[in-house]
Amino acid sequence: MDLTDTGTTVNVIAGIAIALGVVGVVIPVVPGLLLSWAGVLFWALLGDASGAIKWLVLVLATLVAVLGALVKYLVPGKRLKAAGVPNSALLAGGVLGLIGFFVVPVVGLILGFVLGVWLVERARLGAGQAWPSTKRALGAAGLSMLIEFTAALGVAVVWIFGLVAT
Repeated sequence: MDLTDTGTTVNVIAGIAIALGVVGVVIPVVPGLLLSWAGVLFWALLGDASGAIKWLVLVLATLVAVLGALVKYLVPGKRLKAAGVPNSALLAGGVLGLIGFFVVPVVGLILGFVLGVWLVERARLGAGQAWPSTKRALGAAGLSMLIEFTAALGVAVVWIFGLVAT
């Protein structure tokens, strides 16, 4: 592999960005889906791929990313509303998750989110119903992550097919 060739360098950088985006979905600090899409954009703008194919790949990757982002927020949000989990619980979970991220590296984000949701739900529903409601919120967060991961993989697959086709 000759990295002095601009096309090869762009392909490598785009591939790294896309791979980091896919992995970044699991690491909540990294904007995974956005990073994967940005890798495809970088490749389309600066790569040596032929005109029509690179723009088709960019359009398809954009559609996958936008659809994934929409579904990521709509489906779990609908489930949370149906389960009766209020936005205040999610907000508290997000705030304590952010604090936890800095207090306890690696696992603090998850611990803080769980604690924040549980505290709000305990105050709202009582001790007996707080944990089932918290589990529903965790399930929705997990579903959201799974949807985003699937969309980021879809963007990567579209890019790989485009790379092979050029």
